[in-house]
Amino acid sequence: MSLNGYKRKYEIYNGIGYEYQFDNGYGASVIKHDGSYGGKQGLYEIAVLDSGGDLCYSTPITDDVIGFATEDKVLDTLQKIKSL
Repeated sequence: MSLNGYKRKYEIYNGIGYEYQFDNGYGASVIKHDGSYGGKQGLYEIAVLDSGGDLCYSTPITDDVIGFATEDKVLDTLQKIKSL
């Protein structure tokens, strides 16, 4: 999944993760593994990150992580985070 702000791709547990950092100071963690929400179904879990790379629960995007996300939902959510 490529989008401006893409920082790195990494292995996590038995799956994959992507980290994003945007010019507005927000970022995102996108993961898919057997322990993530939706990972066993091949879907992604998205978390909003603050400028320090920590989970951020105080945005209009979500006050939690977003689970069971399709690739289209991930790309849509990343665009919303980038536009904050």
